[in-house]
Amino acid sequence: MTPDVWLPIPPDEIDGLPEGPRYHFWDGGETYPADPEECDFYVVPYMKSAEVCLRPLPRMRSVRVVQTLSAGIDHVQPGLKDLPPGVRLCNARGVHEASTAELTLTLILASLRGVPGFVRAQDRGEWRGGFRPALADRTVLIVGYGSIGAAVEDRLVPFEVARVARVARSARTTERGPVHPLTELPSLLPEADVVVLTTPLTEGTRHLVDAAFLARMKDGALLVNVSRGPVVDTKALLTEVENSRITAALDVTDPEPLPADHPLWRAPGVLITPHVGGPTSAFLPRAKRLLRDQLRRYVNHEEPGNVILVTGTEDV
Repeated sequence: MTPDVWLPIPPDEIDGLPEGPRYHFWDGGETYPADPEECDFYVVPYMKSAEVCLRPLPRMRSVRVVQTLSAGIDHVQPGLKDLPPGVRLCNARGVHEASTAELTLTLILASLRGVPGFVRAQDRGEWRGGFRPALADRTVLIVGYGSIGAAVEDRLVPFEVARVARVARSARTTERGPVHPLTELPSLLPEADVVVLTTPLTEGTRHLVDAAFLARMKDGALLVNVSRGPVVDTKALLTEVENSRITAALDVTDPEPLPADHPLWRAPGVLITPHVGGPTSAFLPRAKRLLRDQLRRYVNHEEPGNVILVTGTEDV
């Protein structure tokens, strides 16, 4: 039978889609483009709420692949219980590395060099100089060393950092050096001038950055979060930044969006961007390339790439 594919990008804007499937455009609107029960391959709308993304899932009784266009899949996981067994959930590995790594370096450099303060001084017409920390000669700790963490390190190298330490769930060796297991994180934190969070949000990483984690960071260290807001305990972070012991640069927060009256907005030494690590001009070319490849695999009855879990297994 002819498979039904739901895409959040108009199919006529994606060159090279394989022939065979019926392609339907749906980007989270109230009206479905076709019967959800006949959908075989569901590409989740990008930058939409979990409520929108999950809405058709209970009716998708024929779906075989659920593909996100985000690196994280936590917003989709609550709906997996509604799906039949054997459904592949795939993430967007390869789509967001460049953009997220660029923003990570932007946040680090802007925070260390005091760019937010310069912008405010410019608004007031004030010329305010002074010495600021450089990224050169600093130790950077990357927590969550997957493809985005590796892309961050690629961009750190030209800045003459003293050392990059890498942490992931389990130990392994890379061309750049060892990746330490999470169990070694407490001993690595006191050495780091900059701590970058690129870990996915799981039950194991929720509030990974708690009061104990933050207490082990050295005085004056910078915490950079480009992963998910709930990886950080916001209350614990506020305690540390409000006494100016550490600083923070956050592309994601908990809660999100951050309410206008939230104290994080006004906390000293905190730079906030509104979850813009992924949506750049680099997104569409890479997203289209991913979809072409995944759909080619699907029509050729090959295993899709980037499979994070399969419904009906212990991985869910």
